[in-house]
Amino acid sequence: MEQLFYLSDLFGVAVFAISGALMAGRKSMDLFGVLVIAVITALGGGTLRDLILDNHPVAWIRNDAYILVAGLAALGTVLWVRLTRPIHETGLQVADAFGLAVFTVMGTQIALQHDTPVSAAVIMGVMTGVAGGVMRDVLCNEIPMIFQKEIYATACIAGSLVFIVLQRLEVTPWLATGLSMATVLLARLAAIRWRLGLPRFHLLDRF
Repeated sequence: MEQLFYLSDLFGVAVFAISGALMAGRKSMDLFGVLVIAVITALGGGTLRDLILDNHPVAWIRNDAYILVAGLAALGTVLWVRLTRPIHETGLQVADAFGLAVFTVMGTQIALQHDTPVSAAVIMGVMTGVAGGVMRDVLCNEIPMIFQKEIYATACIAGSLVFIVLQRLEVTPWLATGLSMATVLLARLAAIRWRLGLPRFHLLDRF
């Protein structure tokens, strides 16, 4: 089971690195800029989670594979775009959605292993999923997706809660992981496809 989580973690790193590279490409950054944004996107959320949970050393410090996978995914994205054609905005959102699904469940799982309460586990799951993307968007001078209208963090909360419930019900770990990731992914893809979002709060000036 540990091997499954490890491979899932590397998959999430690769997918988020791709989304970071695509965002850097939209901003016409050089190759170094692409690598920096890709690595920050891929590893930022997990690093922040590990620091808060006092889980030292953080994953990418004790294992070179994380940096290697992020770098290769970024370079592969650059080559793919150069040899084919630019990827549409939807491509960036879909890549981000896959990374979001993987990292949310991974973050929740790691928090539970540290015996955190349910509320903290959900927060750690959401943080793992969204923090890297927030760093990416801020560095690229974009409004972070988490602050935009479409469902984003809400999908993470739903997936995290599904994972916790399935664990409490003693569902097979791989099935609980798959269903939880699917919850986040489908919620996010539905939001992208049909522009679903939470109601906005408008404060009107009254004179």
